[in-house]
Amino acid sequence: MRLTVAATLLSGLPRTAAQDGVNFEALPSDTIFPGPWESNIRAPVNKSHIVPVKIFNFEGAASGAASVLQDADISSGISWIINPGGLVTFEFAENIAGRACFEIESIKNDPYLVLAYSESPFFADNKPDATNDQLARDLPLLFPITRTGLNCVASGYNRGGFKYLTVYIPEEDIPTESGMWHDSHTKPVRAHQKPALPWYWSTGQKILNWPHPLKDPKKNCTAEPSVTISKLWVNCTSFPSMSNGKAYTGYFDSSSPLLNRVWYAGAWTLQLSTIDPKEGGSIIDFNRNFDHNTAPQGAWYSNYTIASGSVVTTDGAKRDRMVWPGDMTIAVPGIAVSTYDMLAVRNALNTIYAHQYGDGSMPYAGPPMGAFREFSDTYHMHTLIGTYEYVLYSGDLAWLKDHWSAYRSALDISIAKVDELNLMHVTSVLDWIRPGMGGHNVEATALLYEVLTNSLKLAEWAGDKKTKTDGEKWEDLRARLSKGISTLYCPSDNLFSDNREERSCTAPGKVTPQDGNSWVLISKSTNVAQAYAASESLRKRWIKYGAPAVEFPNVISPFASSFELLGHASAGNHDAAVELIELMWGYMLNGPGMTNSTLIEGYRTDGYVQYPAYWSAARNSHAHGWSAGPTTVLSQGILGIELLTPLGKTWKVEPHLTKWLSYARGGFATKLGKFEVATSRLVSTSSGQKVEGLNVTVPAGTSGTVKWYEHEQTISEMQTTDTSTFSFIRTLSPPLSAHTKGHIEVRSIGDEDWSKYVADPDFVKPVAEERPEGVVDWEVLESLYVLNEQKYNAGRV
Repeated sequence: MRLTVAATLLSGLPRTAAQDGVNFEALPSDTIFPGPWESNIRAPVNKSHIVPVKIFNFEGAASGAASVLQDADISSGISWIINPGGLVTFEFAENIAGRACFEIESIKNDPYLVLAYSESPFFADNKPDATNDQLARDLPLLFPITRTGLNCVASGYNRGGFKYLTVYIPEEDIPTESGMWHDSHTKPVRAHQKPALPWYWSTGQKILNWPHPLKDPKKNCTAEPSVTISKLWVNCTSFPSMSNGKAYTGYFDSSSPLLNRVWYAGAWTLQLSTIDPKEGGSIIDFNRNFDHNTAPQGAWYSNYTIASGSVVTTDGAKRDRMVWPGDMTIAVPGIAVSTYDMLAVRNALNTIYAHQYGDGSMPYAGPPMGAFREFSDTYHMHTLIGTYEYVLYSGDLAWLKDHWSAYRSALDISIAKVDELNLMHVTSVLDWIRPGMGGHNVEATALLYEVLTNSLKLAEWAGDKKTKTDGEKWEDLRARLSKGISTLYCPSDNLFSDNREERSCTAPGKVTPQDGNSWVLISKSTNVAQAYAASESLRKRWIKYGAPAVEFPNVISPFASSFELLGHASAGNHDAAVELIELMWGYMLNGPGMTNSTLIEGYRTDGYVQYPAYWSAARNSHAHGWSAGPTTVLSQGILGIELLTPLGKTWKVEPHLTKWLSYARGGFATKLGKFEVATSRLVSTSSGQKVEGLNVTVPAGTSGTVKWYEHEQTISEMQTTDTSTFSFIRTLSPPLSAHTKGHIEVRSIGDEDWSKYVADPDFVKPVAEERPEGVVDWEVLESLYVLNEQKYNAGRV
């Protein structure tokens, strides 16, 4: 295909491993879509050797630290000498994960180092950020240096997410995480019996506390320890399925550099959150119920087995490093269109199904949770949505058939909660930490509507012989749910209320939730006009830093806002979807305290990096898969690539360039081959006629529909060959701007005709609307901390 603006999308691309039927459980070693957009990929080619790029800070008795790293390589002869009181903070190019390794040039007087990790620059100092909520910050990691040469931290101390690594030797005794308290190794031999800081060593119920070297009365206090570091790097153990972290199976590129960065930030966030199942479970206090650890407050590690297999997708890189079904609705399609690590998805689903409760209910989260029957009505249904998304993109029908009975049992649990009000009566208060869950809830009801829509398809794919009978019941129930949802509509707001109880349209505590209204739009459970009006009403609530989740005061939630993006696209308001991505996700990349590379879990309405669900701002996860909604929306909603049946055997393409873009292109591969779309604003070099061009590439042996504005064209299976690219051009007569109405003609165009057009030089991106500052209700925020503490003490994490 040849759009002049999209020169790298020329026809004749070679066949790929995906097209040749390679099993994607063995992911490709190179990219499926090579091109200049690869410069946006944050993942390294060699993930076992990631080096810092500069010095963020240095203090005290440290030399060499003022040197800025050149070419992301500290092997250029620079040495960092650290003595007591010396500190160096190294900064990496992006948020990363893994085990820190040091090449030690020399040591003196039995030295040690103390390590502190942080994702945000706001916490890049001598204390780590937080994985738990027992202390405001985790304990720094005590790292003894027993030899010159290679020294790496123990495998259990793989830090799940950090951009900043602080290395220092303190001048006096401080609490540390020893890095050994939970191991069964023998006591280390150290010269002069002089370990560094308090060593916490697990020996039954007894914990030994060794003396500090600077306070050893038998030794000369002037014999200070010293460490000379010649090299520092990180061995990243995330995304174990990928031998080459840059070997993406999808891509996105557009006229907006910010949108491009956001798409790849979502992909990188999902990669960092995909881990070895034996390196999970960062909530040590909850783990203690099962591994009986004796960790001190503030200790941390990542060695709890959370699933079977070699790889699994989790909620976040730093924490909680567990399988959370709620995240799957955003994460599964995001993984599918970027890295296609479907094995990680399958293993995550397997662990939820393996711990399904006897009555058919799904656990709130995977191990270590589930043993106390933690349950959420909404997360229960997110497991079912994750099931649909996995089967759709992977084509794993054998897996579906194996789990179909369990799926049906789970579905029946949700169906049984629909009562005479035609709404789902929610009995669990648990959702995404937001308060006020329960009652006849709009979010849960719309989720069930979506699950029923998916179930009709899954039953057919599973070969369920009861499909017709059950399908009729499910269709009838969908109609009832639509009626029930309509009773929650608040005409004065053009939005739906949270429930029929204390948050109804007429209640003093009325709430028109972001999550619930978004799911009404996603599920298409209301009429088209009402959906678009609701989309615009959501848009009017945006503030300077994004879309507030009014159901959770003081919070901007990229999770709920990812649903809102999907909702805008579903309602046909694609302009709003792109505008929100640039407003909110642009801030999540460029705002103060952010990583500039991964997507944060949540933050306050005033833009500060604290997620109000936690009392400590340092506990926030800066790489959380539930925030990666734009990666899906830009591929599915803007490029408009929608799979209708497993692997895309049938499909629909309906691109929406929006008023914000002069061109957009991208695609992804399944085991059937490549799906690719490119659309641009162009002008004829001969007549000056303004047009829009569209190229669509689909795999051989597939069929579908291209819908472009008023034009709709069916592509049959017989029309798709190895190089099936379909090109169209949309002209306006007379040659007015692309936003004016006139005679529109859409026609197929041959490759040779694209040379007659160039990029429209008159396109000007609109100016985004100014948004008001967010205001924090500090009284409500404080009461939330008290409530969360009560829940924690009751055994809910």
